[in-house]
Amino acid sequence: MAPKYTKVVVAAAHAAPVFMNKAATTQKAIQLIEQAGKEGIQLLAFPETFIPGYPYWIECYPPLKQVGALAKYAEESVVVEPNGRDVSAIQDACRRAGVAINLGVSERVAEGHTLFNSQITIDSDGTILGVHRKLQPTFVERLVWAQGNGSTLRNWPLSLGYNVGGLACWEHTMNGARQALIMQNQHIHAGAWPALSTMAGFEAVADAQIEALMKAHALTAQVFVITASNYVDNTCLEWMEENLGPQDFVKAGGGWSSVLHPFCSFLAGPHTGSEERLVKAEIDFSQIGAVKVWVDAAGHYQRPEILKFSFDSQPHWADEKLDRFRPRNEERKALDGGEEQSQ
Repeated sequence: MAPKYTKVVVAAAHAAPVFMNKAATTQKAIQLIEQAGKEGIQLLAFPETFIPGYPYWIECYPPLKQVGALAKYAEESVVVEPNGRDVSAIQDACRRAGVAINLGVSERVAEGHTLFNSQITIDSDGTILGVHRKLQPTFVERLVWAQGNGSTLRNWPLSLGYNVGGLACWEHTMNGARQALIMQNQHIHAGAWPALSTMAGFEAVADAQIEALMKAHALTAQVFVITASNYVDNTCLEWMEENLGPQDFVKAGGGWSSVLHPFCSFLAGPHTGSEERLVKAEIDFSQIGAVKVWVDAAGHYQRPEILKFSFDSQPHWADEKLDRFRPRNEERKALDGGEEQSQ
């Protein structure tokens, strides 16, 4: 797809969800999309599991005490189906505002209870392009989410003419995952994060870790990087105390959001703390040529005759094998002159 624009306005939504409330947080996401449209933003990236919020309690309480919270979290998680009940209003908002998004959600499989830490890419016409499922939930995240696989480790072509892909949190430490996106000609990267600097033991190091990983991908992939983080607000802290009891492992505040140039300069941010903001910048793809003169990870800097790389792109989960985001059979027949494509 030929790019429509040399310059594109992008932003990170530095915002907190209405914690553990899918309906209310969906409305907040719609408001942020509408705000982005008014500000001329063409691509908006959201934090990790923005809907219904990152489950900070998993870091704070014994596993047996979490069962009820985990069951509630599954109820509030998002079933991702084209024009389905959980996402249709967000698709409509993208269409009305003319804004493409990369939206972090806790995803629930249709008619099931298995969850994934996912990023949904929706184009500016409201089309769901695809979903990336986090390959490896980190530490106690393994209580919550199943493992994704290589079938969702990909970039999706926006109608803007550029490929966008993303990873969540410490998934960025997986060099192979990043290389898979590089090999598929990534142009824009959406890095989704929670508010790590509010967690006990991470106060002094979390922001430095996020900055290092985001800059590393910007430079090694030669892509523009949007980093979107939430912050911890009172709705989160109050929910945990009311439902699980007092804790002192997670505090209010945090988050680290920015837009980075491939040579690691800040185009916007970094922005931290509890002030909500669309961290906005114009990215200029005419500058990529001067970067690629030095290093081209999708070209001569691969050295494929020496550094051999591959990954398994086969789907493992049943709904992935159905290719759920393709048009329905009847729609495909119309598109293909009456002949149904094989699955």
